[in-house]
Amino acid sequence: MLEALLKPNAVAVIGASKTPGKVGHEILANLIEGGFEGDIVPVNPTAPEVLGLTCYPDLKASEKHIDLSVIAVPTKFVRQAVIDSIEAGAKAITIITAGFKEVGAEGAKLESDLAAYCTSRGARLLGPNCLGLINAHHKMNASFAKHMPTPGGITVMSQSGALCTAILDWARERHLGLAKLISMGNKADLSETEFLTAFAKDDETKVIVGYLESIVAGDAFIKAAETAAAQKPVVIFKSGVTAAGGKAASSHTGSLAGADAGYAAAFKRSGIIRADTFEAMFDYATAFAMQPLPKGRRVAIITNAGGPGIMAADAVELSGLEVTALASSTATALAKKLPAAASVGNPIDVLGDADPERYADALNAAQDDDSVDAIIVILTPQAMTNPLETARAIQSNTRNEKPILVSFMGGADVTPGREELVAANLPDYPAPERAVAALKAMVDYAEWLRRPPRIITRFPVNRRRVERIIHRHVRTNELQVGEAAAKDILRAYDFNVPVGTIALTADQAVESAEKIGYPLAMKIASPDIIHKSDMGGVKLNLATADAVRDAFDLMLMRIQQRAPEAKLNGVYLEKMCGRGREVILGMTRDPQFGPMLMFGLGGIFVEVMKDVTFHIAPITNNEALQMLQTTRSFELLTGVRGQASVDIDAIATALQRISQLAQDFPEISEMDINPFIVGHVGQDSVAADARITLSLPEGN
Repeated sequence: MLEALLKPNAVAVIGASKTPGKVGHEILANLIEGGFEGDIVPVNPTAPEVLGLTCYPDLKASEKHIDLSVIAVPTKFVRQAVIDSIEAGAKAITIITAGFKEVGAEGAKLESDLAAYCTSRGARLLGPNCLGLINAHHKMNASFAKHMPTPGGITVMSQSGALCTAILDWARERHLGLAKLISMGNKADLSETEFLTAFAKDDETKVIVGYLESIVAGDAFIKAAETAAAQKPVVIFKSGVTAAGGKAASSHTGSLAGADAGYAAAFKRSGIIRADTFEAMFDYATAFAMQPLPKGRRVAIITNAGGPGIMAADAVELSGLEVTALASSTATALAKKLPAAASVGNPIDVLGDADPERYADALNAAQDDDSVDAIIVILTPQAMTNPLETARAIQSNTRNEKPILVSFMGGADVTPGREELVAANLPDYPAPERAVAALKAMVDYAEWLRRPPRIITRFPVNRRRVERIIHRHVRTNELQVGEAAAKDILRAYDFNVPVGTIALTADQAVESAEKIGYPLAMKIASPDIIHKSDMGGVKLNLATADAVRDAFDLMLMRIQQRAPEAKLNGVYLEKMCGRGREVILGMTRDPQFGPMLMFGLGGIFVEVMKDVTFHIAPITNNEALQMLQTTRSFELLTGVRGQASVDIDAIATALQRISQLAQDFPEISEMDINPFIVGHVGQDSVAADARITLSLPEGN
């Protein structure tokens, strides 16, 4: 798909300079020194020769066909360079030059025009404002980065050119090979979506690593990422997670969905392994590139010191993995090989005087044990320790059936051993916690690959009823849907909603109460009052006609005092709900990824602890259940201290119905069902309160 960019036969460097240190000079030098085997065409109107190559005043003068053009000239000359490149046959163009949308509206317009021109001529554009690209297997360094990496299996795409140079330096220091490195710059045309698609099909790429500050097209990204992750690990470090949202949210769901919630949900849905730091990004990538995936969560720890073994065990348990109980046969085998003072449980403590053979014996025993899915080996440099020979013993006894991650703790004393491990394709980490974090990423990815097929349930619903309600509100520009209308929408999607009605006068309220039956809840009906309880607009457990009349008069008086400008539509009366566990269900429409569902327990869990979870719609039943299970308070739903569990399937079904509603009606920008009261299995679950916010169609 991107053959001309990634594997060109001829590359032009427009802006090739004779002056060392200038971008055009360094790109040309990198192509030559990297051993690029195709044609290199330098372009500079003032130099007949650069770095021993014939230099041309322009591409027309060269009369050579090119596949890739790398442009490093001042901004005002870029457009002509692009035109010349395409006329010379280029199907891929990399614009190194800065000064486009990052500097303002004029630059943004120029950038957009260049991208459109390239698209109209069938050429793909990388950049502008980028470092360039490297294909180590193709011996092509078409960038101004200092070093050419050794060929390997990790491919990097980065929105930051500076981070690319840091990655290259890191890989060089760790003796780690890279397949490709792409600096995306402003992403005027080519973005992470196209590169995910290309690298998913690239045999030289074993792991895809990315640094992203933004994502261009949410839906396309999710599809590309899901396809890529199904074939190889995709590790992404996403920055910019603390920025405030772009608009004020009227719903709980909207206010709880911070700037990063959409990205987190999209990554989880598409199988991306998310790294929270630059360090973690390569910790994970190294493990994926070097080791097989684990078949489960059970971990064995081998150590020559008790403290680091405990550190590793704590990290394993805290991450949700399991410090497995070794088979009795394993303990017996270890007891025959290890000194009497050694521990043959888990962690396996081979003692401070352990020689390489002792490590080999412990490693083989752990690999033989069917109750072990992964192994972490720890070494601390004690007086009797031989790190280099121990590393060789670990390497020679590794079978590549279970992932083995190593932590040689220390500095200069363990450096020879660490270098030996990397050379042997064994990932090494300076601390056990980092090894455990990398292993957890591997486990999560392996479980994602084993997930059941995504089957989206479509429920029979009354869409016409919802269309009428939404059309009426949009026509009158009433974007806050009142509780009565919101509950009509939910009824149309087969939610269980208490019987209720609007009353405009005290007499109507009493008459309605007699029909509905006591006890009752009364709530103010106003599109201008979002948080009714805060304004004195909610009264519960009304048991008599007099109580209803008094509540009506008092409520309207208080509301008129506290919110004199609010439009009042009377009160909403409904039958009181039965007891049950209160949860909150919601949806907010993320600008990048579309409808995003939320679940959390009600009360303090959402108000104070903010114990909520999000998922991108559409959602399967399994994904809905996983949403529940990822909250810290999930055990309260399953029953604790003798309490019966609630109907968890009812919550999962409700989330799927909200998912369908949000997809059916893009006019719905936010919604809450708060509380959604869930009883025990066999009891009806009830949408006790609801709030829906609409958005006007674009152009209105």
